[in-house]
Amino acid sequence: MCVNDLVVQGAEPLLFLDYFATGKLDVAAGRAIVAGIAEGCRQAGCALVGGETAEMPGMYADGDYDLAGFSVGAVERSQVLTGAGVAAGDVVLGLASSGVHSNGYSLVRKLVSVSGLSYEDEAPFAPGKTLGEALLTPTRIYVKSTLAAVRAGLVKAMAHITGGGLIENIPRVLPDGLGVTLDATSWTLPPVFRWMAGVGTIADLELARTFNCGIGMAVVVPADKADEAISVLTQGGETVARIGQVVPVAADAAHRVTVTGTDKAWHA
Repeated sequence: MCVNDLVVQGAEPLLFLDYFATGKLDVAAGRAIVAGIAEGCRQAGCALVGGETAEMPGMYADGDYDLAGFSVGAVERSQVLTGAGVAAGDVVLGLASSGVHSNGYSLVRKLVSVSGLSYEDEAPFAPGKTLGEALLTPTRIYVKSTLAAVRAGLVKAMAHITGGGLIENIPRVLPDGLGVTLDATSWTLPPVFRWMAGVGTIADLELARTFNCGIGMAVVVPADKADEAISVLTQGGETVARIGQVVPVAADAAHRVTVTGTDKAWHA
């Protein structure tokens, strides 16, 4: 997630450092975790330059550990993506997420509890996987594909859809007086979100304000360059949908992001 936060500014991730803390080091678990971090760095094209491993007996229960990290990137000052050039009529492209993407897990855990399932049970929305495995699908890393579009001069702004979902993240890259209208029928709501919405009777607005709902990255492009941007991003391995457009909004609007068509797309 760190590298996805960097790339929205047009920055190329250069390095990553991790911090792993536990009561007593489990070598096998530690090896697996570092291997996962290294794979993330490979996907992002950055270096794992070091980190810290701390054993703190009494601070953690057996088998528990704490994991954190940060990334550093670089971009020429004149090429930083600020969103200042975004204008009404620009197109919003959505890049498909791989799953929940590490957001809203307080609610996820509550929903699992309400469902009566254990994490070892088969996931109702992913046959052949346990519920725990399905919910912990790794966050998709968008670095290489989006940097290709940025360097081709096709991108005005990008929003990494993290905590706050579609409703709260996209406005961060919009100038005052602008919002976006998204069409939920233009992309597929992944089964994991449909399942959670059903278990928790979650309203559509709350779902879009908590989770990515299948869109892990929103990319704002000029309307006349949308097809070219879709081509570049698709060649980079992304599943891309034209999900909405930038529109004027009133200064006192309750939300700057409106999601239409959920009654058809999310409840069919």
